[in-house]
Amino acid sequence: MGISVSPSIVSMPDSGRQFPTLVAFLVERFPKISEQTWLERIATGKVLTEEGHPVTITTPYMPNRRLFYFREVEEERVVPFQEQILFRNDHLIVACKPHFLPVTPGGPYVLETLTNRLKKKTENPFLSPINRIDRGTAGLVLISLNKETRGLYQQMFMDGLVQKTYEALAGFPYDSEQTEWMVENRIEQGEPWFRMKTCEGKINARSRIRLVETKGSKARFQLFPVTGKKHQLRIHLSGLGFPILNDRYYPTLLPEMPDDFSRPLQLLSRKIEFRDPITGVEMSFESQRDLLL
Repeated sequence: MGISVSPSIVSMPDSGRQFPTLVAFLVERFPKISEQTWLERIATGKVLTEEGHPVTITTPYMPNRRLFYFREVEEERVVPFQEQILFRNDHLIVACKPHFLPVTPGGPYVLETLTNRLKKKTENPFLSPINRIDRGTAGLVLISLNKETRGLYQQMFMDGLVQKTYEALAGFPYDSEQTEWMVENRIEQGEPWFRMKTCEGKINARSRIRLVETKGSKARFQLFPVTGKKHQLRIHLSGLGFPILNDRYYPTLLPEMPDDFSRPLQLLSRKIEFRDPITGVEMSFESQRDLLL
């Protein structure tokens, strides 16, 4: 059995609904994990409050609070692709993640993660990702090595001071004189919980998209996210009628099946640029991975 070496986090929303027990909430939030599994995790001290205290089966539901839990999987599949370290100093690692490898534990993965692999390589158990990309997306991730300076790098993203360039291969079913789009809409959590949706309301997601080249019914795009909503680029390209190749979520949620390592999501975090908040030096990093059209 694979057991995560660091905890995962789940938030308990204040939705007006009061669950009778924490177990009832956890079973509904994670329908693939049985009630008995949660009872065993609680009994063995693997579910904690924000303060680090083990919960019990009588601990009440706590709106607007978080739980920390240690994920377990019976059998964890090895991701047969390697990450690359492009830069490292006392504060920061810039890594290039392969397709299929999660940044942090999720789904059937608890040990096969970018964070866990880098903890082993660096012998630093305290490193933590500053930004994240989807498991299916390849490309650049910033990792903090120093807890004391971590907030400075996190603040860069919060203040919009990081320029990110993505690349995608997508379906392109028609000729178009238009080569650039600015997509602005509102993205919120959809159904199932891991899928996002567009809806009416105040704009919270913006992406600039550029057509680079076409080949038959496919095309290469550059994508410049202005905001950082979950699945934003996948939704914005799909909404234009250009679904990213091998996307199993958008525009249609396909049936769950084991990963096909020969068919990665054709989305890459290609380039990242920022002024280092400690040294003041302009930094620019670019992935050398290829998306072949």
